[in-house]
Amino acid sequence: MKPRVQALILDRDGTLIAHVPYLADPAQVRILPGVREGLQVAIAAGVKLFLHSNQSGVGRGFFTMAEVEACNRRMVELLDLGAAPFARMCVAPERPDEPSLYRKPSPVFAREIAAEFGFPLDALCYIGDRGSDLATAARAGTRGAGMATGGDDLAAELAAAGLSRAYPIFDRFDAAISAVLS
Repeated sequence: MKPRVQALILDRDGTLIAHVPYLADPAQVRILPGVREGLQVAIAAGVKLFLHSNQSGVGRGFFTMAEVEACNRRMVELLDLGAAPFARMCVAPERPDEPSLYRKPSPVFAREIAAEFGFPLDALCYIGDRGSDLATAARAGTRGAGMATGGDDLAAELAAAGLSRAYPIFDRFDAAISAVLS
């Protein structure tokens, strides 16, 4: 029997906040429906939250890490779940064609969390809106759930990655949390 989910590793753009291509302006940060409520349920259940975000706009020279951090601060402010709802945040600033330790689908961040916090990998769950988020879950040996937020065809991305039906896909974050934690 699998252990209960003890940690969520969450994508940012298209999962927690509305996807804005190459987001660099904190004024454009918008929390998606059901996110705050879903995170409240997870926190009340004692689940630790982590953020894992690819931000290739930094590597492409479109914006800086300071702008990424400003958008992250705005997201935390809008979530209104306390000053530090995430135990750790991991941002991979590299372009897709550059070597990277943390760029999804790298499983390194999940493995570090498991080791640091003493979680079995199957007690972690990735939630994201892209095939790379769930490919990360597959490579790391964690659970996963997809968010169909309208930006991309997640089912097609999963099929292309050989992960059809490996992970459930939800229209709302709070529904994903309910399923993942049940």
